[in-house]
Amino acid sequence: MNIEALREQLKVDEGVKYEIYKDHLGYPTFGIGHLITEDDPEHGEPDGTEISEDRVNEVFESDVATFVSESKILFPNLDELPDVAQQVIVNMAFNMGRPRLSKFKNFIAGVNDNDWVRAAEEMMDSRWADQVGARATRLRNLILTLA
Repeated sequence: MNIEALREQLKVDEGVKYEIYKDHLGYPTFGIGHLITEDDPEHGEPDGTEISEDRVNEVFESDVATFVSESKILFPNLDELPDVAQQVIVNMAFNMGRPRLSKFKNFIAGVNDNDWVRAAEEMMDSRWADQVGARATRLRNLILTLA
């Protein structure tokens, strides 16, 4: 998978911040949508605490590895899918997590059948698409390039 292309997508979708901030749900976050956990050295630091570019990159690489692994649970053939499909799936997992993505049964079936039109339609037939708006439209359009 082209991780650099995925990074650029996620920078657009998640933004990139070199300081701690509260996400839309009020959770402490930094970098490219990295939710701070108790295991992070940044845990408990106040909003506005600066984070180095090296740390942002380190955490991003770790987060991507996690979401690639999570995606492979739902798509065991992830590595064999077209690169664009891999990026879209990992982007969606990054955004909503495996538990929510696992509920996209018809999207998963469309991907597994290489029915990219169906997969694209099923992406948009969701509350997620309404919530993320332009992100869903852009990801759907990427999937449609495979049709």
